[in-house]
Amino acid sequence: MLHLTCPNCGQMVDETDLHAGGQAHITRHGAGASDADFEDYLFMRKNPKGVHFERWRHVYGCGKWFHAARCTTTLQVFGTYSAQTLTPPKPLITKIKKLRPEWEGFEK
Repeated sequence: MLHLTCPNCGQMVDETDLHAGGQAHITRHGAGASDADFEDYLFMRKNPKGVHFERWRHVYGCGKWFHAARCTTTLQVFGTYSAQTLTPPKPLITKIKKLRPEWEGFEK
């Protein structure tokens, strides 16, 4: 079971208190987007084996969204951070690279 710390309220909770929101840091096009952009947003997701950045909502707590970096094969959580950031924080990237030297880095 996943245990994540909500960066908004500071509570460490298990995944039953959360709602998964899919891949983090994807481009969400607004009104007037082309069909291709909308199709890309809806269906084209990365599904890596290894390090992945996801959106989570603390449903049974503060109710706010946040991002988490975790490994999809081991469920190791590298860290959580605010959903208002456009890219993962540098200290988190450094931590992941230290723990997973083979990791090629963050791609948006």
